[in-house]
Amino acid sequence: QVQLVESGGGLVQAGGSLRLSCAASGRTFSRAAMGWFRQAPGKEREFVAAITWSGGGTYYAESVKGRFTISRDNAKNTVYLQMNSLKPEDTAVYYCAASGGNTASPSRASYDYWGQGTQVTVSS
Repeated sequence: QVQLVESGGGLVQAGGSLRLSCAASGRTFSRAAMGWFRQAPGKEREFVAAITWSGGGTYYAESVKGRFTISRDNAKNTVYLQMNSLKPEDTAVYYCAASGGNTASPSRASYDYWGQGTQVTVSS
């Protein structure tokens, strides 16, 4: 079992930055690929970014590429999402997810554990 707790969300103006954190506890975190997803009101949950267990592989949705950076610190059991140049369309609840293996996938089905989410609101 893995428990995930997100933090760092909030209200920011367009063009601003936020850094989300996801603290993991439970089974071995360092061997799990991790992902960030988001869900805006009335829309499906969508992939944002993913990272392999070593941190050597990262993947991004086209909509955030060049603006967002995913990273992890296995010593702290924490994964981060640095979000720069935020846009109003980035407004959503952001979820952290842990895979049962090392597949850094954009598919929700690849992730076994999910956090409760943290709200990010970008004003224009």
